Amino acid sequence: MLRLRRLLSPSSNSSVSPLLRLLSASASAPRISPNPSSFAIEEYLVDTCGLTRPQALKASLKLSHIKSAAKPNAVLAFLSGLGLSGADAAAAVAKDPRLLCAKVDKTLAPKVIGLIGLGLSRPDIARIVSLTPDCFRSRNIVSKLHYLLPLFGSFHSFLRLLKRSSRLLSFDLHKVVKPNAAFLRECGLGDCDIAKLCIFVPRMLTTNPERVRAMVACAERLGVPRGSGMLRQALQAVAFLSEEKIASKVEYLKNTFRWSDAQVRIAVCKYPNLLSKSKESLKRRSEFFFFEVGLESAYIAHRPVLLSYSMQGRLRPRYYVIKFLKANGLLGQYRDYYSIVMLSEKVFVEKFICPHKKAAPHLAENYATACKGEVPTNFRFT
Repeated sequence: MLRLRRLLSPSSNSSVSPLLRLLSASASAPRISPNPSSFAIEEYLVDTCGLTRPQALKASLKLSHIKSAAKPNAVLAFLSGLGLSGADAAAAVAKDPRLLCAKVDKTLAPKVIGLIGLGLSRPDIARIVSLTPDCFRSRNIVSKLHYLLPLFGSFHSFLRLLKRSSRLLSFDLHKVVKPNAAFLRECGLGDCDIAKLCIFVPRMLTTNPERVRAMVACAERLGVPRGSGMLRQALQAVAFLSEEKIASKVEYLKNTFRWSDAQVRIAVCKYPNLLSKSKESLKRRSEFFFFEVGLESAYIAHRPVLLSYSMQGRLRPRYYVIKFLKANGLLGQYRDYYSIVMLSEKVFVEKFICPHKKAAPHLAENYATACKGEVPTNFRFT
C-alpha cells in the first residue's frame, strides 16, 4: 500500500498521476447503505449499473454476499474515471459480475499503473477491461501483456486478436503460450508471422503445445517444410482440421484437377490456402480452366494461385477480353493467361483496354459488364 501511495503521489511520474483522480473518484463515490439488510443487489445492477433484468438476475447469483453499495459504487466510479461509458461498464459487469467486488486500491489501480508502465494509454486499458474484465483483475495481467505486446508488435494488433479471442489472457503464459510461440519460432516463423497466424487462428497460441506440433507435422507431410515461406499459410489452412478431412480434400483436388500426388504437393506447397477453398469453388474453377480457357492440369498445379482469384471479378472478364482481342487480331504477340491474371486492375486496363478505344469502342463497356457478373452475349467490335 505504501508503494501504491508513492506511485500515486503528485511527485510521481506524470504518466500515472491521472490515477489520483481515479482513486479520488472511487473514494468519493456515494456509499449508500443505511440498512444493509435492505440492499438488493439485483435492483442495484438494473438501476445503477444499467444491466437488463435477465443479465441482473444471472449476475446477482454471484453477488449475493454483497450487502452494501459501497464497493460497487467505488468500482463504477473507477471505471468511469478510466474512460468506460455507462454502457461499456454495464457490459463489463455482465461479463464478470465479480468485478464489482474488486478493491480499487489493492486490485484495480495497481493493474492500471502496471499497464501504463508498459506504454498503454487509459483508453487502451479501458478496451481491455471492456473485452475481458475477469482477466483484467487477474494477478498476472501485467506480466502477460509484457510478453504479448512485443510479440504482436503493437497494441492495435494485440487488440485485433483479443476481439476475436477474449480468452487469450486467461491461458497459462509459461505452460502454453510461451512454449507454442517458441516452437513456432523454431519452425522459422518470426514474431510478425506468428501474429498474423494468430489473427486468423486465435487458438494457435493457446491450444495444447502437442497439437501445434501435430499441425506442423501435417503441413510437412503436405509438402510445406519448416522454414518455408509458406508455412504460416499452411498452418492457417490445416489448423484444427482432422486428418480425415485433410485427406478428403487432397483426394478431391486430385480428382477435380486430374492431379497426381506429386502435383497436389506442388500446388499445396505454392498455395497452401488451396486446402481452405470450398469444393464448390474448386469445381467451378476447374470447369472454367479446363473447358473454357483450355488449361492443362500441370499448368494449374504449378500456378495454383490462379485458384485464389474471383471468377466474376477477374478470371472470366479478363479471359473474355483476351479472347476478343485475339479473335480480332488486336492481341499482338501471344500472352500467357497466368501473366495476364496476375496484373493489377490498373495495369490490365492500361495494357488491354485503353489502347483499343478506337478499334473496339465497346470493349470497356463489355468488360465492365462482365466484371458485374453479367456475361455479355459477345464483345462487339463496332
